[in-house]
Amino acid sequence: MPYRTSGERRNKVQIGSSVWGGLPPTPIPERILDGIPGFVAWFALLFCVAAAVAFPRTLLLLAALVGLYSSVRFLLAGFANIHGLRLIKKWEEINWLQKYQEEAPVDALPWDAVHHVVIIPAYKEPTLVLKRTLDGLAAQYEAKKRMTIVLAMEAAESEAIEKAEALEQEYHQQFAHFFFTVHPRGLPGEMQCKSANEAWAGRWIKRRLVDELHYDINHICITTMDADTRWHPQHFYALTYLFATNSNRYERFWQAPIRYHGNIWDINPLLRIVNAYATAFELAYLASPYWLAMPMSSYSLSLKLLDQNGYWDGDVIADEWHMYIKAYFGSEGAVRLEPIMLPFMADATIGDTLWGELVARYQQTLRHSWGSKEVGYMVAKMIDNPHMPFWHSFRLLVRIAHDILLAGAGWIIMTVGSQLPVMLHPQMAPVDTATLLSDPATGLSDALNSLIQDPTWGILLFAGGMVVILGIVFWYLDVIVRPPRPHPMTLTERFWTVLSFPLLPVLTLLVLAIPTIQAQTRLLIGAPLSFRVTRKV
Repeated sequence: MPYRTSGERRNKVQIGSSVWGGLPPTPIPERILDGIPGFVAWFALLFCVAAAVAFPRTLLLLAALVGLYSSVRFLLAGFANIHGLRLIKKWEEINWLQKYQEEAPVDALPWDAVHHVVIIPAYKEPTLVLKRTLDGLAAQYEAKKRMTIVLAMEAAESEAIEKAEALEQEYHQQFAHFFFTVHPRGLPGEMQCKSANEAWAGRWIKRRLVDELHYDINHICITTMDADTRWHPQHFYALTYLFATNSNRYERFWQAPIRYHGNIWDINPLLRIVNAYATAFELAYLASPYWLAMPMSSYSLSLKLLDQNGYWDGDVIADEWHMYIKAYFGSEGAVRLEPIMLPFMADATIGDTLWGELVARYQQTLRHSWGSKEVGYMVAKMIDNPHMPFWHSFRLLVRIAHDILLAGAGWIIMTVGSQLPVMLHPQMAPVDTATLLSDPATGLSDALNSLIQDPTWGILLFAGGMVVILGIVFWYLDVIVRPPRPHPMTLTERFWTVLSFPLLPVLTLLVLAIPTIQAQTRLLIGAPLSFRVTRKV
């Protein structure tokens, strides 16, 4: 059997005997595959320590090259963001029904045949947040005619049924159907997570709509979303067009760019730049032709594709990437993701104090970084499907591994590789601090000569400067599209905002790099992770 998931539990993968001429299958333990990112991260750390002693200049050059690559990546993301903002403006001006009437191909679905099912996994979400979400969905295009809501509650929440019943009573007349499901606790092969809840709700609504109410499964587009997602007002209007007109609709995912602006004015100004960075890269992946986009947070696919591939697995945290990989191999490599250039808002983590907010963001990144498991899952699926086109599968593997390895091993090489050689060999430093303080002119002249003689320092300086400049650009591009302020900026807010720019490397260390490496290390040694819902209100 392949790399096992859901009810089967993922215990191992086997290399099929058909590939190896009848040899007995060779099992690959799950931990070996899950531990790939952690192994690479710790190998990078040990390599940096040894190289700092044995060949420090080579290590410094390697760190400079990784830094240069990161700065070029930032630059490309900057161009992609500007292009993405233009696309958003263009999409917002489209009349989708008119576009359908003028451009629909002969194999398009009838416009009125498309039905949307929206699954909202919820665990201890405040009623205020759920009502805000449902109000936004009710305002979507023809929601009362073509939208079914599935409020996916957890039995682990003591008030789940009472809360769901109250919402059903209030909102059922605003949609074609309003249902709620309650995901049981402790099912075999499951952990308490969004993915398991989605799978329970997905199977239930298929039975209810298709098997009992006789809806055509070919006409149903299913959307799964975070409970705090606030869709663009035209999102489902555009999605109706995209689903109806795409001849490959049963081999497609659809994803809109995320903006972490839902509670932007409630979070500490020091952390807004981190959210601006995340928002920028989410838009860049969708807007650029040279990056392979992946589903994130809230996305759509056909119910037919979901049903054919066995729904979400109940033992994974990165449900988006895992489901995409699963569907990709289930469709023999035909699955692709297409953008909906109409951004939706999501809430950022929040705390009562700055420290509480940092802790909450740390925990969120730790949970998100559990998606590092998907590197091993992708490798396992490639091994188990040797007949699949290698190069596109390899490209997908590179896309999945890229951010994961760059956030772990890449960060180690850039920081430890650029600092440790100088700490162990002070004579390598381009600037002598004592000379610079006593004779600034001579110190600066010596530094300039060092940059000329050893281009490594110039590369590091250029890469660092490029990242800082583009970080400010990302912040500005984020500011111009934020929702209106509820109150004028205070002096304290200005102070924290200005301080966030020089502190960005420290912030990324605390809330991005360290929790990523912790998650990858836990996967390496087989330490489990408890699913935690981060506070956002």
